[in-house]
Amino acid sequence: MRSKGVLHIDTQILVPFFDIDTMNVVWHGHYIKYLEVARCALLDRIGHNYNAMVESGYAWPVIDLQLRYVRGAVFGQKLNVRANLVEWENRLKINYLITDLETGERLTRAVSVQVAVDMTSREMQLASPKIFTDAVQKVLE
Repeated sequence: MRSKGVLHIDTQILVPFFDIDTMNVVWHGHYIKYLEVARCALLDRIGHNYNAMVESGYAWPVIDLQLRYVRGAVFGQKLNVRANLVEWENRLKINYLITDLETGERLTRAVSVQVAVDMTSREMQLASPKIFTDAVQKVLE
């Protein structure tokens, strides 16, 4: 069973027309945008968003991204994207669940993994920077 994580946030998305492909469903690559919206909301909730990451001297590139599509979303559909913080001490791992906002039907699930990289030396960090883990800990308390 997938971990629900220690902290989550829900973000609503209204599927725009320009995200639909010729099959009249959301093109598979657009789901990554929806995950990013939820991830940014989660980082804002932690109080350590991408701007704070850059200011602290670390970039956080995505090193792994997995998506499992169950049912395609359609134009005008209201989606809920839940982002669950699963790991943060050595890497940033987030589980996602995209559901229909009204019915709760599962549409897509995903996992992203990011690691801290020192922006000066470009070296990957084997542990998350203290400034980030402190921010997470503060929210969890």
